[in-house]
Amino acid sequence: MSKQTLHYPNSTAPQVFTQAQLDWLPWIEPLPEAELSPRHVEGLVDASRAKSPYFRLLVRDPDTLGARTRTDKDIFYNPDGGLPRAERELAAAATSRLNGCIYCASVHARFASHFSRREADVQKLLDDGVQADLGERWNAIVAASVALTETPLALDASHIDGLRQAGLDDYAIADALQGAAFFNWANRLMLSLGEPALEAAQG
Repeated sequence: MSKQTLHYPNSTAPQVFTQAQLDWLPWIEPLPEAELSPRHVEGLVDASRAKSPYFRLLVRDPDTLGARTRTDKDIFYNPDGGLPRAERELAAAATSRLNGCIYCASVHARFASHFSRREADVQKLLDDGVQADLGERWNAIVAASVALTETPLALDASHIDGLRQAGLDDYAIADALQGAAFFNWANRLMLSLGEPALEAAQG
């Protein structure tokens, strides 16, 4: 099937960062779910992702998607030490907030709120931006994530010292930086392939 450029004249794009669940509308036609081969399903890693237009678009290259998804799952779901899940999600939310990816920020802000029970602080990050005062530990995680997102050279010893002073060990620091680095890339991919929407649109 040829790839078609998709348009959504009836979509309503979110105007502010939010913790609400959003839709995501691809600009390039994803593979139809009925056309997914066993190789495509293997590339999805999680078969339930076949319901997502984003993953059905990326699965046009199943090997790359498989590597991407396994990396994602290891960064955010690996329970063997390191940073608590809430703060891995915080790093991703801060990165997405800086990059302007409303969809990714909504997903990871919801997870950060769910696992931390600090919904008001997470909302402050979304409303006020990455300079919001969230307390010493969260400020250190956000500052390091933002520096890495702006340019890797902006991340320096002062950010690592700040993370250590906030109580993070080497494994926790690695988790924070990997979460930020992964979503610094993932934001750009998502922003180049589609748009967020408040509700499904018929286009």
